[in-house]
Amino acid sequence: MLLHVTHATRYDYAPPVETAQHLAHLKPMNTASQRLVSHALTISPTPAQHGESPDVYGNTRAFFALEATHEELVVTAESVVDTAPPVLSPAIARELPWEEVRERFRYVKDSSYDPASDFVFPSRYVPRHDDFAAYARPSFAPGRPAFDAAMDLTLRMYRDLEYDAGSTEISTPAIEALAQRKGVCQDFAHIMIACLRTLGLPARYVSGYLLTQPPPGRPRLVGADASHAWVSVYLPGADGPGDWADFDPTNGRQPGEDYVTLAIGRDYSDVSPMRGVLHGGARHTLAVSVTVRPLEELKEQAAAVAASQSQSQSQSQSQSQSQSQNKESS
Repeated sequence: MLLHVTHATRYDYAPPVETAQHLAHLKPMNTASQRLVSHALTISPTPAQHGESPDVYGNTRAFFALEATHEELVVTAESVVDTAPPVLSPAIARELPWEEVRERFRYVKDSSYDPASDFVFPSRYVPRHDDFAAYARPSFAPGRPAFDAAMDLTLRMYRDLEYDAGSTEISTPAIEALAQRKGVCQDFAHIMIACLRTLGLPARYVSGYLLTQPPPGRPRLVGADASHAWVSVYLPGADGPGDWADFDPTNGRQPGEDYVTLAIGRDYSDVSPMRGVLHGGARHTLAVSVTVRPLEELKEQAAAVAASQSQSQSQSQSQSQSQSQNKESS
């Protein structure tokens, strides 16, 4: 699918901000199942400095600095991404029991380093806790393949946890979200990652977007979508490197061509869309709008608008000619 993504962020400050430095993760990745076709980042007011660089996980970070006093900040990222259904590498050992995957990531002196081991340890939003292990255990029966266990955990979370946008904030601990059995996609991703890491399995946080379909007979609402989050689980090969498999506990499925991967990290803190250091602006309001739609739909809409404008101009010219002729006749 060719998907067009618009991610708009607006901050209004009181009192005004005097100077600021910001870091943004708003540029989709190139992966085995998606290709970034185009990307544009528009910033208002115009920053004094602006650049981008890769981070340790391969994400693109945009840095910009504002040195003039401003009461608002508007950042708009527009991207076109060519997506395909993800296909797992044939190198993975899909039937490998989860216990064997865990053993491969136990520390052994002089063993070779596997980059996936970075995602076994606790992180800011993903601590280890016995409650996570207790919740995960029914999915991880002895000898069960790691892939099957992760899929079962995904489906159980989809059934057990309620999506409730007002129930948590980004600072809500994952253990609290698990206890109340409700939250949003970030909470569900953190809970699932915590379950896996507590069992000794590598898991990472994926931020991105999901194409949502409008109700039948209704137009797609601009800005009505939201950023999304899901989980990647590492599945090693029989005798060497493997691949990452994605799971979405919020929707009880594996991501497909209707998903766009933005960035990966240990948890949300590694890939937050916007963060900054401000001088001034003690209070602020934040508004975020996201629109994901097929590029063909956008082209059809643009063509319809152009046709409508052309028709209006034609009618206006006809009226002008008619009025001119009437004046000549009189």
